[in-house]
Amino acid sequence: MPHTADMQVETWSPTAEGCIGEAVRAVVESFADMSGAAVVGERAYAVTGESDEDLLVSVLEEVVYRMDADGEIPFDVEVGPIRSAGDGRSLAVRFRMADAGTAVPVGAVPKAVALHGLLLRGGPGGWTCRVTLDV
Repeated sequence: MPHTADMQVETWSPTAEGCIGEAVRAVVESFADMSGAAVVGERAYAVTGESDEDLLVSVLEEVVYRMDADGEIPFDVEVGPIRSAGDGRSLAVRFRMADAGTAVPVGAVPKAVALHGLLLRGGPGGWTCRVTLDV
């Protein structure tokens, strides 16, 4: 990214849900080697938003929050189907969490999810998502 405090990830998948899961994995891999990390449990929650892009942002904001508040990093992620929810969209997410202290740092830890350059779009070859994070 042109700005030294930004990191951008772009992922692909046959489904929007898969793309969101791949974005979580890409973000985690950008700053932590999880190969020896100790799994400490699971966290499940529901995300709502006005659009699929809002869901992507909410899931990644949860990753940043869990690192900051609980010292946990997603070791793995499971993303349920995106559903209509009133005027918006929703999905369920389940993280297998690892103790951040047992992961090996390999890059700058994200501090926030930025909205500029945000993309979650389907096409003939599947889904693409792109997100920028402040590091």
